[in-house]
Amino acid sequence: MSGPARAPRGLLVGRFQPFHLGHLGVVRAIRAHWPEEEVVLAIGSSEASYTMENPFTAAERFEMIHRALSEAQVDGWIAVPVPDIRRHAVWVAHTEEIVPPFRRVHTNNPLTRLLFERAGYAVEAPELIDRARFEGEKIRAALASGAPWKDRVPPAVARFLEEIDAPGRLRLLHGSRPASQEGSA
Repeated sequence: MSGPARAPRGLLVGRFQPFHLGHLGVVRAIRAHWPEEEVVLAIGSSEASYTMENPFTAAERFEMIHRALSEAQVDGWIAVPVPDIRRHAVWVAHTEEIVPPFRRVHTNNPLTRLLFERAGYAVEAPELIDRARFEGEKIRAALASGAPWKDRVPPAVARFLEEIDAPGRLRLLHGSRPASQEGSA
C-alpha cells in the first residue's frame, strides 16, 4: 500500500446476513486481543439484498451491528459497506479505497487470506464460535421455515429482525426462489 500509513485498525470482512452470536463473539475476541485497534467491519456484498443468500440491505445489516454491539457494550468499531466488484485481482485495492486505513485483517476465508497476504497485510484467523449453530445460512433457513432462531442472534438483533418481519421476508424469498434471476426487479 503506497498511500497513508496503515492505521492501528483491524479489518473484519463479512456479509452479516444476519449479524449473529458468532460474529459478536469474534468482534469481542478481536477487541480483547487488540484493544488498541479499532475494528472495521466491512459489510461485504453491500449491494445485495432481498435474496435468500443476502436477504438484508446494507442499512439493515449496519443497524443489526450497531444495535448488537451497543447492547453488548462493545466499543472501538466502525462498519462500512463494501460492494462486490467480482474481480479478485483488484478487490484489495477496491476495499482500501472504501474503508479507513487498517493494518491487520481477520478472516477464515482462504481467498480473502490469500489476497490480503499478497498485498502485504498481516492476516489473523479468528476462532469461530460454535460454527455448527452460528452460521448465517442455517439461521436464514430457520427464519424461513419457522424453526427456532432467536437463540442464535444477539437479543438486539432478534428484536430488530422481528421489527422488519425478517421471518416473513425469508418465507417469501424461500417460496419464490427462482433458478435464475428472471423477473427480478
